[in-house]
Amino acid sequence: MTTDTTVALYRAAHGRTGDKGDRSNISVIAWHPALYPLLVAQLTPERVADQFRHRSPNRVQRFLLPKLQAMNFVLDGVLDGGVNDALNLDTHGKALSFLLMEMPIEVPQALLRHLAGSDSP
Repeated sequence: MTTDTTVALYRAAHGRTGDKGDRSNISVIAWHPALYPLLVAQLTPERVADQFRHRSPNRVQRFLLPKLQAMNFVLDGVLDGGVNDALNLDTHGKALSFLLMEMPIEVPQALLRHLAGSDSP
């Protein structure tokens, strides 16, 4: 019986954050094409909304970009009103991708070699 290993998302993908008003978008790009189906299965809008529950998003949408092995999440209402209204230290929400990259995911043994930081080729 093979078991899955729990790792932080940053081992399987990298991310980038952008913003417009009170909306943040976070791109998630798989480190290896073999990891993309795993990310699609586990990074649902519901799980991402839960990861950002302390920011109370109004809505989380996911857009898949399979040819790039990537996806883009759009989170509404997570920037405390937007750059000009927010009193927080990260008004643009640039650090939000780091919060998402800490999300735990389950990786089957067969895919562990594709993770960042893996010693396997």
